[in-house]
Amino acid sequence: MEHVAASYLRQVWDKNKCLYKGQHGFRPGYSCESQVIAVCQDIADSMDNGDRIDAIVIDFSKAFDLVPHDPMLIKIAISGVDWRIVAWVREFLRAGTWRVKVGGQLSEEVRVTSGVPQGSVLRPLLFLGYVNDIWRNHESTIRLFADDCVIYIKIINNEDIEKLQEDLDRLGEWAAENAMKINPSKCKAVRFTRARVKNLLNYTTGDQIIPEASSCKYLGIIFRRDLSWADHVNYTVKKAWKALHFIMRILKNGNCGTKSLAYTTLVRLILEYWACVLGSVQGRTNIRIGQGAKESG
Repeated sequence: MEHVAASYLRQVWDKNKCLYKGQHGFRPGYSCESQVIAVCQDIADSMDNGDRIDAIVIDFSKAFDLVPHDPMLIKIAISGVDWRIVAWVREFLRAGTWRVKVGGQLSEEVRVTSGVPQGSVLRPLLFLGYVNDIWRNHESTIRLFADDCVIYIKIINNEDIEKLQEDLDRLGEWAAENAMKINPSKCKAVRFTRARVKNLLNYTTGDQIIPEASSCKYLGIIFRRDLSWADHVNYTVKKAWKALHFIMRILKNGNCGTKSLAYTTLVRLILEYWACVLGSVQGRTNIRIGQGAKESG
């Protein structure tokens, strides 16, 4: 029944085209790679024109666990979903209960009123329906992969800096209204430019300043402020070598077929994940290989 409901939600949302185009999570035809390429393309286009982009990587704390059921059901209902499916989802969510065990004693069961159920095929879709309105009333670009969020804007003058700050304030208001929590200490602000800029970034969320960084990690890809891939290449090579050494140690006496399958599954995927991103900007940006990657071959 969960699969039937999930299939129906996808069909309705695809037909109504109501899902935010900047959301690439858990959608057919979209992926981590398509999202990373879109972000990288925007940054590369801006830098090729000699412009600057300020980007903020937003960290939502326990986003899937904080989704309140009743507001989520309201949002799903107004998206064009049949009320009978909404009613079924409501009863499906109400079936969950919590009990706490302390010193061998169990508490009484309490109904779960927030969070989307783990292990369910409906979990990602319900979350997408709940955060689908996050982009409204924003002038900056917001891109999402489920709860992995980045917001950025091209900076031409001080007015653009003010626009990004206003959008961050609106994002904070949206988070408060929708019971989402932004963790400012884990957010990062990055200025993408090849020019030398002395002024520090001073973006805030709530009452806290977002830490500025020379690079950020988004969906497993390390973006450096000059869009050089040296840091990510070194990180990828080290990660691949670690996986390879693990295979060599565990499968020392294994046959060739098993070793080949393990390599393809555990090592090659690490090396190939970001290849499409590199190909999308190759020849247009300043791509440099780190010294560690050169030595590793």
